[in-house]
Amino acid sequence: MPLADDGTLIYTMSFLNPINEQDQQLVIERTKQCISIASAHYQQIFPDIAIMFDLTGRAAGMYRRISDQRLIRYNPYVFAKYFQHNLANTIPHEVAHYITDVIYGLKNIRPHGKEWKSVMAMFGVEAKVTCSYDLTGIPTRRHRRFDYRCDCRTYEITTRRHNMILRGDSIYYCKNCQVAISQYDL
Repeated sequence: MPLADDGTLIYTMSFLNPINEQDQQLVIERTKQCISIASAHYQQIFPDIAIMFDLTGRAAGMYRRISDQRLIRYNPYVFAKYFQHNLANTIPHEVAHYITDVIYGLKNIRPHGKEWKSVMAMFGVEAKVTCSYDLTGIPTRRHRRFDYRCDCRTYEITTRRHNMILRGDSIYYCKNCQVAISQYDL
């Protein structure tokens, strides 16, 4: 182990490599295959969708709709570690979100509601919402926490909530003592 100038140990973590271009092509082909299966089942042609491998963090995949643009993002690191599982489960999961969006519209259905579940059943895949992966070796982002308090306890607030409080967009109250929480320094 390497040592810092003060003699303490420096811990280094090695990360997995993301999936290569060949595996990315397999993911793209599997995604298109799922869309083709849905097209045949629903007797409807679904437009091409952008597929990206830029997702980071804990999620293996994500379906997004921004204005009229639809895209599926995959996490190349989670796919590298759990490739076969993601081919079988994550791809149909995200394609099911895409299909339900095109057919019903996102505003008209729940994200993992009965419409999404029926598409997952049509794919022959269990309609699980999340997976628990061991993310050792996968680069993940950790959110900074801020210490806040009320009259009876302390809280750790996420960066997002902290910024909302600073901007004056939100006030959070303790459910126990009904006092607004405020930031403090340790």
